[in-house]
Amino acid sequence: MQLKKLLLFLFICLSLSCSTQILDINHTFIYSGRVEKLTDNKVILIGSGSSVSFKFKGNQCSISLQSIEEHQNYVSLELDGIYIGRIRIEKGALQSFPIIISKNRKLHSLTIYKATEAANGGVLFNGTSAKITKINPVNKKKIEFIGDSITCGMGNDLASIPCGAGEWFDQHNAFLAYGPVASRALNVDFMLSSVSGIGMYRNWNDEHTDESIMPEVYGNLYLNTTVTKKPYDFTFQPDLVSICLGTNDLSQGDGKKERLPFSEEKFISNYISFIKTVYQHSPNTRIVLLNSPMVAGENNLILMYCLKKIIQAFENDKAHKKITLFEFQAMNPKGCGYHPEIADDKILADQLTPLFKKLLDET
Repeated sequence: MQLKKLLLFLFICLSLSCSTQILDINHTFIYSGRVEKLTDNKVILIGSGSSVSFKFKGNQCSISLQSIEEHQNYVSLELDGIYIGRIRIEKGALQSFPIIISKNRKLHSLTIYKATEAANGGVLFNGTSAKITKINPVNKKKIEFIGDSITCGMGNDLASIPCGAGEWFDQHNAFLAYGPVASRALNVDFMLSSVSGIGMYRNWNDEHTDESIMPEVYGNLYLNTTVTKKPYDFTFQPDLVSICLGTNDLSQGDGKKERLPFSEEKFISNYISFIKTVYQHSPNTRIVLLNSPMVAGENNLILMYCLKKIIQAFENDKAHKKITLFEFQAMNPKGCGYHPEIADDKILADQLTPLFKKLLDET
C-alpha cells in the first residue's frame, strides 16, 4: 500500500513538473511565463508575453490592472481564443477595465498577456469582477524564445501610436511577435526570455561596461541584475529553445558612443557558454539558433559563420539533441526603428513554423 501511495505521489509530481503553466490553489487562474505570484491570486506579469488566464460565466467581466512603474504599460487580450486588442494602463492606482463581450455564451475564457517587456516594469493583475469558474491546464509541448527586441515585439504595433511618437515602448505587442504567433499556429505553449537592446557579449550601445548581457540576466526572474534581482525557478521545461541573438552584438550603436569592431571570438565563446547554461536548466530540450531579420549583407554572413562555428563546438555532444540552424529570408522590416511590424512578424512565424513542427514531432 505504501508503495502504491509513493508511486501515485511521484506521478502527480511528474505531471505538475511537465506543465508549463502555474495553476492557483483554487483552480481558478492559470499563470504562464515569467510572473511573480503574490497573495490572494494577485500576480505581477513580468516578461514579454507572460499571462494570466481564467474562465467565467455570463457576459459581465472587468479586470483590475496596475502599471507598477511610473509610466504607462500595455497588455493584450484574448477572449474565447480570439485576439480583441491591446489596452493601455496609465501610471497610478489600480484601474478597472471592462471587457466587451459580443457573443452570448454560458462560459467564456480570457487571457491577459503582457504586451511590453520586463524592462518596462511589472503589470499587476488584481483580480476580476467576473463569476469565475474552475479552469484546468492543458498539457502541450513548449517553446522558449530567447532574444532581443525582435523577440519582444518592439515597434510592431502601430495601430494607435505611430513611430516616433510617445515612449520607446508604446508600440510593443509581444502577443503578435513572431514567437507567440508561431506557437499558436503550432498549438504549443511558449515563454519569451527577451530584452530589447541585449546581446551575447555586448549590447546595442554598450561594450558590456554599464549594462548586463543575456548570459548575466537569463537566470533572473526579472531579466536584470539590479533592483529586482530574484532567481527564476526554470519550472518551464521547453521541448524546444529558440535563440535569436546577435543583432545588437553586430550593431554600430547610436553612432556617437565609441564602438569597437565586432569580436567573433567573444561572440562565439559567450554563445557556447550560454548554450551550456541553457542545457543546465533544460537538459532535455532541443536548441535552434536563428539569424536575425534585422541583419543583412556582410553582417549576416558574419553572423551565419559564427552560428555555424558555435554548432560545430557541439558536434560531438552525445548528451543532448543536435543543434539546428535556421536562416530567415531577407526582409525589409517596416516597424519602428527598423523592427518587424505585425505583418512582418507573421511572415517570420510562417517561415519558422514548418521547421519547428518537424522538430517538435521528433520529440
